[in-house]
Amino acid sequence: MDTIASFFSFITTPVSWVIVQFHTVYGALFGPDTGWAWGLSIVSLVILIRICLIPLFVKQIKATRAMQTLQPEMKKIQERYKNDKQRQSEEMMKLYKESGTNPLSSCLPIVAQSPFFFALYHVLNGIATGKTIGVIDEQLLASARKAHIVGAPLAAKFMDGSDKVAALGATLTDVRIVTAVMIIMMSFSQFYTQRQLMTKNVDTTVKTPFMQQQKMLMYVFPVMFAVFGINFPVGVLVYWLTTNVWTMGQQMYVIRNNPTPGSTAQAAYLERLSKHVTHHGEVRNRREKAIVKAIVAKGRDRNEFERKFVNGLTKAGLTAQADGSVVKTEAGAVAQAEDGTAAVTDTAARRQQPKRQSKAQRQSGGLRAAGDTGTAPEPEPAASLSDSDAGEPQAAAPAAERKAAPKPGSGARSKAQSGQRKGPQRPKSPSKK
Repeated sequence: MDTIASFFSFITTPVSWVIVQFHTVYGALFGPDTGWAWGLSIVSLVILIRICLIPLFVKQIKATRAMQTLQPEMKKIQERYKNDKQRQSEEMMKLYKESGTNPLSSCLPIVAQSPFFFALYHVLNGIATGKTIGVIDEQLLASARKAHIVGAPLAAKFMDGSDKVAALGATLTDVRIVTAVMIIMMSFSQFYTQRQLMTKNVDTTVKTPFMQQQKMLMYVFPVMFAVFGINFPVGVLVYWLTTNVWTMGQQMYVIRNNPTPGSTAQAAYLERLSKHVTHHGEVRNRREKAIVKAIVAKGRDRNEFERKFVNGLTKAGLTAQADGSVVKTEAGAVAQAEDGTAAVTDTAARRQQPKRQSKAQRQSGGLRAAGDTGTAPEPEPAASLSDSDAGEPQAAAPAAERKAAPKPGSGARSKAQSGQRKGPQRPKSPSKK
């Protein structure tokens, strides 16, 4: 470890200068020789480094999203070469090269902060051996050697002997208990960080080398921290535990607010977003608008969680627009279906459907229609009146004729309605015997 740290000695002076500046501030509050002053100086160094690495973390997220967009192509390659693992790996690497993505991009923050980690290790190792390093002079060296964190000296290690620990003003039991607890917390935080990435923020429908790599790191990194942690000074354990907690919290925030498409985290996020949108009838901020816009743009390529989200808006009488906004759907308006096409909303469909009638209602309705359309009987022509009959009332029609005349509204059909044609009909041809 000392040999590796010597390669990063070029950054030792800046790291030691930052620690001294923070120590000046915290020393005025807690005392220059206390563990609080030196411990908080190391924690502040971690926070400063991680803030500087935020642009790299954003780049890591973008690279991860680019990997997610390639998953349909990866799935096709897996199905095409499922019996040839070597050809499958070659095609995967070719796809990475053409798209400009890298499956190892998740390791970028760890690689970027490695120089600071080894530089801090070099500084604390110098404090443990009583050597001035960087901007830490004799006075600061003596103050750092007196500092204890929960009874363990800042420069003590788990594997140190009792004589060396006694020279630092502590007991071997205190040092080993404190370092063991910190190593366990450091390993657990690393394991939990990788586990939540695998279980919540990965699309499990596609098996890729990226997922296998993350699964391997989930078990390898905690073991590495446990093995190397016994040789880390207490100050380095404080540094690494702080950076692990920062990474865990940062990842929890990203998983909750910007989940990977197709993951369980996306299902939980879209469920929360659907409840808010259906309650308030609008999208809250620009980030949520961007997510809704991306879902609308996918059309038929939406996953099951995104289709469920769109269907939930439709049932609530809302429609997601192409710009990411949400508008209310009017009665009978056309809403967007889950496959990206247009469909009539449920309310409009229910209003357009006629009410079903019973058999008796249909029969009585048919009879009424037949009666209404029946031809009224033509009135009988009035008899011609002669001069002698001009002042006399018209004679009543014979009873037989009155009986034969159809009553209006009786439903009787005329010859034309019964299927016979009007006018003279052609006589039937005589049958040949």
